Amino acid sequence: MESPGVADALRLNDFGPVTDESEALVFCPESVAREYTDDYVVVSGVAGATDTHVVHERSDPTTMGGVVESGEAAFEMAGLGPDDVDVAELHDMFTILEFLQMEGLGFAPEGEAWREIERGTTEIDGEFPVNTSGGLKSKGHPLGASGVAQGYEIYKQLVGDAGDRQVEADVGLACNVGGFGNCVTTTVMQAAK
Repeated sequence: MESPGVADALRLNDFGPVTDESEALVFCPESVAREYTDDYVVVSGVAGATDTHVVHERSDPTTMGGVVESGEAAFEMAGLGPDDVDVAELHDMFTILEFLQMEGLGFAPEGEAWREIERGTTEIDGEFPVNTSGGLKSKGHPLGASGVAQGYEIYKQLVGDAGDRQVEADVGLACNVGGFGNCVTTTVMQAAK
């Protein structure tokens, strides 16, 4: 709260630092994964969507249409819904993005995500852990690698290899945002059975 102001209500420490990082994910049919390892997860739903880049041109600046659309499509593909997700990695380059994504993906009612944060629901030991990796404000925002890093964290959670960050999870979701929601990809992943 003491950091310099950037735009009304947002302060310098509300923004994640841009960093370098590399991550890798290997995608293949489940039958092939089984030949090589027991530590794999299944991508059961994935979808992308776009929205206007300029926030003031949206009918509601507090709704990220790309998040809503990609989330709905990914859930439909997976045959799951928000209540089925145990852990999520949300693109929190700015503090407000976590709130807007929680609401857009159906994890909190519109305008109410802040209450879940205050209740501790999204803490690592909460009912619905969000950003167990620390999120982009904690670990940094490696621009082109952010989405892969989010997917990697969900993978680690679902195979039970997240160390001190480990939570109980069978279904995870990663939502990666480009710009301020003008390009969004939502991925639903499930532990291998």
